[in-house]
Amino acid sequence: FVIGEAGITTALHEVGCVAQLRRVEPYEDGRFDLVTTGADRFRLTGLDTDGPYLVGEVEWLPDDMGPEQEAPLLDIAVRAALLDYLAALGRASGEQVELPELPASSLVLGYLVAATMLLDLHDRQALLAATDGTARLRAELSVLRREGTLLRVLRAAPSPELARGPISPN
Repeated sequence: FVIGEAGITTALHEVGCVAQLRRVEPYEDGRFDLVTTGADRFRLTGLDTDGPYLVGEVEWLPDDMGPEQEAPLLDIAVRAALLDYLAALGRASGEQVELPELPASSLVLGYLVAATMLLDLHDRQALLAATDGTARLRAELSVLRREGTLLRVLRAAPSPELARGPISPN
C-alpha cells in the first residue's frame, strides 16, 4: 500500500512483499531514513481496519521459475536488454551507470532487474505480481525494450518520483 499526506492510505495492492530492514539512520528531529529489501511475496486476502494500524491477512506466494523450457532463452534476452537499457540510461542522464554483478539464477535475475530499473509504481507492481519467474522475465523483457527505446528517442532520464506526489496544474 501507499501512504500519502496525513498518513492516509492512497493505494492498496493485492500482491506485496515482506520488507526486511537493512539500515536505519535516525535524525535529531525524530525522523528516520530506512533501507529495506523486499523478501517473501504474498497476496492480501483480508484486511482488519479496526485497530490503529492496518493488519492484513495474507497468503504466501510460491517463488518458483515456472515453465523451465522458456527460462533460459528469456534469461539471455533479459541480460542483453538490461545492458542496452543501462547504456541508454547512462547516455540520457549523462552519468556513468554501474551494472551490478548479475546473478547466475534466472529467478534472482528477475528480482534484480525489477529493483534496478527506474520504473513507476504501476510497472513495479506488475512485475512483483507476476505469477512466476518466467512470467516476470517475459514482462521485464518487454519493459526493458520499451524503456530503452524511450531513453534513446527522448534522450531524457525517467523520473518515477514525479508520479509519487500530487499533480499540480502549475
